[in-house]
Amino acid sequence: AENGGEEVLRLWRFSRPVVVIGRGSKAQGEVDLDFCRQQSIPVLRRCSGGASILAGPQCWMYSVVLNLERRPLLRNVDSAHQFVMTRLARAVAQQQPAVELCGICDLTLNRKKFSGNSLRIAKNHLLYHGTVLQHVDLELLTNCLRTPPRQPDYRSGRSHDQFVTAINLDADRLSDALAAEYEVTEPRTAWPELASRELMRSKYACDAWNLRH
Repeated sequence: AENGGEEVLRLWRFSRPVVVIGRGSKAQGEVDLDFCRQQSIPVLRRCSGGASILAGPQCWMYSVVLNLERRPLLRNVDSAHQFVMTRLARAVAQQQPAVELCGICDLTLNRKKFSGNSLRIAKNHLLYHGTVLQHVDLELLTNCLRTPPRQPDYRSGRSHDQFVTAINLDADRLSDALAAEYEVTEPRTAWPELASRELMRSKYACDAWNLRH
């Protein structure tokens, strides 16, 4: 995007269980690395903030890149959270009207979290991305992730299995609803594959980035 790309909404899934840690997270402090190695579960670090998550085939992922020259108010972090989370909550509410926004950027049902989200603000663009859990293996989650060092007040010290839940949604309907919220005009068939592979080779697939202290 910073090299001239357009605004884009991407909807996708991992093909297998993956732990994703935040940009500033300490891998050893938030993740049971020995368990993940034994189970061949990759541990990857994203470029945005927040704590560690477990994702997988039944975790619906979205990423949205927005132009800050076109939308200057989104340079303010609170405004960015409100802009994106309002749209995600409305899209979910078409199927689950009881959805609530809790903490800074969590979506919940009955005060249990099913969606975590994070952002990164660059010079002229905003990356905002997150998850919607349609199924969660609470045992695997508990084995992979330690108690997070930072917790929202509404969590009230609950363990992973008492705090996290899944939500029953039709993924295609949710995708259509979110695309409508962002007024998506056409599907993208091309993506910067070579640049992405180079970023993986030089940074995002490297232990020096993913497992740094």
